[in-house]
Amino acid sequence: VQLQAFGGGTVQAGGSLRLNCTASGKIWDMNVLGWYRQAPGNQRELVAVFSRGGSTRYGDSVKGRFTISRDNAANTVYLQMNSLRPEDTAVYYCAASVRELGLTTATSYPYWGQGTLVTVSS
Repeated sequence: VQLQAFGGGTVQAGGSLRLNCTASGKIWDMNVLGWYRQAPGNQRELVAVFSRGGSTRYGDSVKGRFTISRDNAANTVYLQMNSLRPEDTAVYYCAASVRELGLTTATSYPYWGQGTLVTVSS
C-alpha cells in the first residue's frame, strides 16, 4: 500500500485547509484509514481515523473543527480543517492498517504517507 499526502501549506489562524491522501496498491485490504500529526518535539498524535466497521475517531483537540471523509472511487481520504489554530502546526501524515484494533494508536499502523506540513500563523 502506498499513501501520498498533499495539500499542506501556510494559513493564518482561523483559516481552513483541506488535506488529501491518495492511496494505491492493495487499499481494499485496509480496514482503517486516517490522519495523524507530529509537531516538533512531540509524539505523533491522532487527528482523525475511520474504520470499515463504522468507527470514526477524532483527537480531542480537533473535534468540531476537523472532518474526515473519503471518496472510495478515487481511493482518497480527505481532512477538512477549519478554524485552524497555531497549535495545529505540524506535519500531517496519512496512515492505513488492516487491523481495527488500536486504531487510535500511531504504533498500530504499518503504512504511512510521506507527510505534509501545515503551518498556522497567529
